[in-house]
Amino acid sequence: MPVQEGLRLEEIVSQLGGSLEGDGSVLVSQVASLASAGAGQIAFIVNPKYRQQLLSTRASAVIVSPQFAGDTALPRIVHQNAYAYYARVVALLNPQGSRPTGVHSSAVVRSKIPGSASIGENVVLGDNVVLGENVTLYPGCVIGDGVSIGDDSLIYPNVVIYGHCVIGRRAIIQAGAVIGSDGFGFAKDGERWLKIPQIGRVVIGDDVEIGANTSIDRGALDDTVIGHGVKLDNQIQIAHNVLIGEHTAMAGCVGIAGSVTIGRRCTVGGAGMISGHLELADDVHVSGGTLVAKSLLKAGQYTSVFPIQTHADWLHNAAQIKRLARLAERVTELEKKLELMENTF
Repeated sequence: MPVQEGLRLEEIVSQLGGSLEGDGSVLVSQVASLASAGAGQIAFIVNPKYRQQLLSTRASAVIVSPQFAGDTALPRIVHQNAYAYYARVVALLNPQGSRPTGVHSSAVVRSKIPGSASIGENVVLGDNVVLGENVTLYPGCVIGDGVSIGDDSLIYPNVVIYGHCVIGRRAIIQAGAVIGSDGFGFAKDGERWLKIPQIGRVVIGDDVEIGANTSIDRGALDDTVIGHGVKLDNQIQIAHNVLIGEHTAMAGCVGIAGSVTIGRRCTVGGAGMISGHLELADDVHVSGGTLVAKSLLKAGQYTSVFPIQTHADWLHNAAQIKRLARLAERVTELEKKLELMENTF
């Protein structure tokens, strides 16, 4: 990935804002962690547990929130959200490489495309595809008939987008993702399963990122919809007719069953699972590994992961849990007897 020769701190602040304290002429060419940074690199701190590393870092400069500004004599950029500022500095020092515009000779293209598009090796582009300006399709992508992809979208190698799906502007779809595959729809017919044709689409908003090998199924009748600004990690399964609200984020290996509605600004930790036909309100946060088996209609953090323990302790506790139903019945019986005794006296 190309790296800038360097920018002075004052140049960074002029482009990204923030407050500069110390020598603004210091040149930095890359971002690094506090522990590994050296000359010509800028580090950052957002967590108090790394305060000692701030005192010993060999970085040329640091990005800090106001609470750490007085803890170092190094040149520093002070910003209320140091983590977001770090993200912007990384992007500034590591501009995204671009592929040449035009259509590679090995691509199969059956639609008219704008001159600003980049169509890589062995790409297959179906009929009636609509590409916006500056769309990049890396090698091996397969884009079905009637697909629409918005301006400035970046589609990495071997992505498959099935027919008639809609991708918004500035999408980033990582390698191997599949958009618009059939939802898991079957009707029982005696001892056999009868496939139900999936005739909806996947509709994806602007500024959405989809991780490697993530699958998003097309709707059975209505569309599967991914709102603006949604961020999906790698190897996530989104089933048919799921609706995901704007700016929701999900970590790797999450599984969302069919017809789930998820609100805005939600988060789901890694390997979280959500059963079908449920609703999650805005600002619901599901911890990693949690199984959501009922609707969550109030904002907040939800966790159902049992703490890790030795196998012997797990066997003991599992045995006790199996007895809880009988224990509850006995408590109910005792309460009835106690109530009867109190009424007698």
